[in-house]
Amino acid sequence: MSIMQIGVVGVLGALMAVQFKSQKTEYAIYISVAVGIFLFFCIVQRLGIFVEMISRLKSYISADAGYIQTMLKMVGLTYIAEFASGICKDAGYQSIATQIETFCKLTILALGMPVLLALFEAVREFMV
Repeated sequence: MSIMQIGVVGVLGALMAVQFKSQKTEYAIYISVAVGIFLFFCIVQRLGIFVEMISRLKSYISADAGYIQTMLKMVGLTYIAEFASGICKDAGYQSIATQIETFCKLTILALGMPVLLALFEAVREFMV
């Protein structure tokens, strides 16, 4: 889908949700979630193209494949957490959204620790 089509789907979904919000709040949430899930799958399809390009780039650089894999995991975690957090915010559950965001940040920090340790090892080797 093109960005124009995605934009139209998003705007129409938001307008429908606003229309239902005054009468049936739960329908507005359902519409919002349905449009969000549809857009999620459209974006996942685009992320597949991104992963393919990163795989091609991997053949040109001499970096450890684990670092690139870690980066891709971080991108995926961030996207999923933003998606889930946005749905919770739309539903009016700000505290749950904040907890999802915090969990994602801590997970990304944990994923990045081996990379940070490798960087410190490289710096230490240069110092010696």
